[in-house]
Amino acid sequence: MTAFPENFLWGTATAAYQVEGAWAEDGRGPSIWDTFSHTPGLVAGGDTGDAACDHYHRLDEDLGILTALGVGAYRFSISWPRVRPGGRGPLNQAGVDFYDRLIDGLLARDIAPVATLYHWDLPQELEEAGGWPERDTALRFAEYAHLMGERFGDRVRTWITLNEPWCSAYLGYASGVHAPARTEPAAALAAVHHLNLGHGLAVQALRAVADPAAQLSVTLNLHHVRGVSEGDADAVRRVDAVANRAFLGPMLEGAYPDDLIADTASVTDWSFVRDGDTATACQPLDMLGVNYYNPTLVRQWGGGGGRQSADGHQDGTASPWIGCEDVEFVRQPGPYTEMGWNIDESGLTELLLRLRRDHPDTPLMITENGAAFADAVDADGRVRDERRVDYLHRHLSAVAEAIEAGADVRGYFVWSLMDNFEWAHGYAKRFGIVRVDRDTMERTWKDSAFWYRDVVAANALPAASAAAGHDG
Repeated sequence: MTAFPENFLWGTATAAYQVEGAWAEDGRGPSIWDTFSHTPGLVAGGDTGDAACDHYHRLDEDLGILTALGVGAYRFSISWPRVRPGGRGPLNQAGVDFYDRLIDGLLARDIAPVATLYHWDLPQELEEAGGWPERDTALRFAEYAHLMGERFGDRVRTWITLNEPWCSAYLGYASGVHAPARTEPAAALAAVHHLNLGHGLAVQALRAVADPAAQLSVTLNLHHVRGVSEGDADAVRRVDAVANRAFLGPMLEGAYPDDLIADTASVTDWSFVRDGDTATACQPLDMLGVNYYNPTLVRQWGGGGGRQSADGHQDGTASPWIGCEDVEFVRQPGPYTEMGWNIDESGLTELLLRLRRDHPDTPLMITENGAAFADAVDADGRVRDERRVDYLHRHLSAVAEAIEAGADVRGYFVWSLMDNFEWAHGYAKRFGIVRVDRDTMERTWKDSAFWYRDVVAANALPAASAAAGHDG
């Protein structure tokens, strides 16, 4: 057995647009993902989040699953367009009531609510006014954070401002493979800054109204970047700048890295950064959320044909990697998940130890980690997802190794509680430890859910990663 520290927080995670459904119900307004998914050709299979997992109507059932899993926390996101439909103006009481029921239901079951304010579902009206490339969106986000802190801050003790701003900025505004499907590199860098600014303003707003003991955080999908050889150090540096230090710099150090500014000078002059902005972005945090799925392998590209773009995010004609035109993203050896991402848990240990070295006073939380596989229901009704169990075992072992080496990791949230709407992949990729039947919405525990339940109960990993028995 590999034991975890006492009071290690075990949880699971979802996001509003991916699970809630009820897309135009009870006063909810449209988000950029409603617009994106209803645009023909942008989402695999023509799928939308209109129904998602019907979590909005099946809340009690899903709370029962969380209770049976024995987790100590549940990370969910608040749908900005559900509680404040146009991104400004009065709150939508029906939307607020839903999150009251969710939060109260969690607390009644001794499960800590972990609320993410923004998991990519920007109100469409704010996008029509310019979206994250505009400074006003950061100001509206701060207002929204203040309102949520006022309404739920008496019960929510852990807040996450943003989820993966890298995706919001670069996939939404540079490569266009996520909502709002824009391919404007300069706008993407402006979005980077206004997400950083919005984060800082939101932390200030929450500090003013939430419980003084509340833990405030942000979740970053930091890329663990490796070079093919020692000669690829500059390629690693460039990718690290745009992927990681573009957020870690202002949020944790109060400044953008000089090399990021230099690498992107042909795209923008960064004049959207005003005096005092980076100081605002750099608010004291109680924790840093880390999302990890796989490492990134790069090398310097010298021109000519045959450059690969196997970065796991570059499926369109435009690139999210601004300032990295001379970098080749190299496909790594398998095994792979259904997303085409290689499985390499060593990158998680190395990433956590890098954060310990660079930011030793900032506690860490794994806010997402998991894998998509082509799960099937066997004739006996059981979902034998041995590959997911193995993936989770490997990565939890990597977390334990980092803790043993001195990383201050406080908890782990598996992605995801249930199969859901996987953004531009629609419902084709299943990340859940609980299966959702697309026709009936029936929930079925996979073997990974039983295995995870046992890990949580023991606060320890078993010696082997064999799936737990299907004992209900």
